Amino acid sequence: MTGSAPAPVPVMLRTRKLVKEYRADGLCVEALRGVDIELAFGEFVAVMGPSGSGKSTLLHVIGGLAAATSGEVWLRGQRVDALSKRDWAIQRRRHIGYVFQTANLLSTMTVADNVELPAILSGVSARQARQRREELLDDLGLTDKARVAPSRLSGGEQQRVALARALAHHPSLLLADEPTGNLDSGNTRDVLRLLRRTHAEGQAILLVTHDARVASNADRVINLYDGMVADDWSFG
Repeated sequence: MTGSAPAPVPVMLRTRKLVKEYRADGLCVEALRGVDIELAFGEFVAVMGPSGSGKSTLLHVIGGLAAATSGEVWLRGQRVDALSKRDWAIQRRRHIGYVFQTANLLSTMTVADNVELPAILSGVSARQARQRREELLDDLGLTDKARVAPSRLSGGEQQRVALARALAHHPSLLLADEPTGNLDSGNTRDVLRLLRRTHAEGQAILLVTHDARVASNADRVINLYDGMVADDWSFG
């Protein structure tokens, strides 16, 4: 008597034959060359590779910040790259959190308002957005900075605020592009601690990094080389 086959793991994110070309000075540069990846719900995947391998371009296309030349992007079972700009923007606000290497905080808003804004835009009530902001800033040791302007924060503090902002609306998928690249060891530990905790709570994370120590926190590592997946392996 044979056992039943294991149930398939639900797929949060899938790309199919993803191609991204840039044209400069009459030349065509292929940043992505037929990339196929999958990310399960609640999975933490790190993307590594040398400079120019397509890591950041992959995140930009998945997150809707750049349009693919060809191929498909599927999120939560829906093909999102084929949506209208308006509908894709709605899906992005609801389901994706984004952390850049630089914080990109809104200078005209306080730290508190920067963190609350994505939650409010996604349809969360003001009370829930405030509660979530308080939790995140407390986790990152920034409660006393809630009412100050981003310009009064150190670079490490700004990046921690950017992470809180990306997580404020409980996104289905967190995209993080070198989130610790400009941080010292102490701030890196704070960011990784929150990423590990949110991952343990079921957060799906796709993180670009050049640092093997950061990648070691992930469930899987995808290596890109010349715009293609060179290998895909899991820890343990």
